[in-house]
Amino acid sequence: MRRQIEGSRAIAETVARCRPQVVPAYPITPQTHIVEGLGAMVKAGTLAPCEYITVESEFGAMSAAIGASAAGARTYTATASQGLLYMAEALFNASGLGLPIVMTVANRAIGAPINIWNDHSDSMSQRDCGWVQLYAEDNQTAVGLHVLAFRLAEELSVPVMVCVDGFVLTHAFEPIEVPDQESVDAYLPPYRARQVLDPDEPVTIGAMVGPEAFTEVRYLAHHQLEQAIEHFPRLADEYAALTGGSLAAVSTYRVDGARTVVLALGSVSGTIKDAVDEIDEPVGVVTLTLYRPFPVDELRTVLTAAEHVIVLERAFAPGAGGVVSADVRTALAGRQTRVSTVVAGLGGRAVTKASIQAMLADAAANRLPELSFLDLRTDIVEEELARRDSAHRTGPHSQGVLRIAGVPGSRIG
Repeated sequence: MRRQIEGSRAIAETVARCRPQVVPAYPITPQTHIVEGLGAMVKAGTLAPCEYITVESEFGAMSAAIGASAAGARTYTATASQGLLYMAEALFNASGLGLPIVMTVANRAIGAPINIWNDHSDSMSQRDCGWVQLYAEDNQTAVGLHVLAFRLAEELSVPVMVCVDGFVLTHAFEPIEVPDQESVDAYLPPYRARQVLDPDEPVTIGAMVGPEAFTEVRYLAHHQLEQAIEHFPRLADEYAALTGGSLAAVSTYRVDGARTVVLALGSVSGTIKDAVDEIDEPVGVVTLTLYRPFPVDELRTVLTAAEHVIVLERAFAPGAGGVVSADVRTALAGRQTRVSTVVAGLGGRAVTKASIQAMLADAAANRLPELSFLDLRTDIVEEELARRDSAHRTGPHSQGVLRIAGVPGSRIG
């Protein structure tokens, strides 16, 4: 039954119904409500047996998750932004050891300057750490992806992060249907670890591997991760059969007959769909849910007729450009398809229908460059660059931009 509920609370209830046995937790905005909800359930006894571990840092949270998973426990944690970066070393350890940890990333910008609002800079920075990455378009999808994530992680013995837009989804109250315990139990069998640290059968994990075998080990990790592309559709179909919830690695909207297609990840897809509904041009929308491993073949199929693909990105690589668009270009290699990168919504800046429609008008008039920044205030940029060039002690750009934008209390140090 659908209930009016906060996104974070719906995720917490869903994770609880997946019966995690260990939850190492450290608070960081905007994921805190998730682990708070789980902690309250453990304390009340409604989530049992489960050990809730309050740790000293995000690095501690992932380290505890690695230990718990290696000991054979179904393990879950959550983080965001700088917290994800703080556990970066441990993220590589978790994937290198093949541990099926599930983690929610409540996407938030990374600094400096400090910013607590949403973009995808955090998870994109860890795109090559060996974890499956799933991105939720809305809270109902986020609920289903968490159930699927545990099943996928445990079938393949790989870690999975479910990326949910911070505040936009985590703090939104809306009608959401959380699957009941019976359905989750039918979908997700009791955890049977593929590798367990057992004193009666001692083994070594994390041993040093030299040049004679390291390439093979890394290849096998890549091979294992790639299996997620084949497993996802089957697991999504099984989830739909039990709960009625619809999940797809790649979903399409109005793509048939569209020469221009906008591709995006996360909650901005809903705004894009609303924007294209209001224009006369046939423009399609592709929403990428499975980002790592990258679903090359499926993407090539859904973009077969596209002449221009606009990748709307919530993060970018300074000095290089688009992150997701680089993968899209690789997937479309050998075709004449034009690919444009539009960086949008950094640090929580609103991505509006009007801005998307203006972008599409530029695309229709062949004015959209290979790399652009949606709603970039060029007047502020030009004034700040002029200030930097005219003085030696300029201070950080952040202070200059705030002053030029008229933010009260900002000054040049």
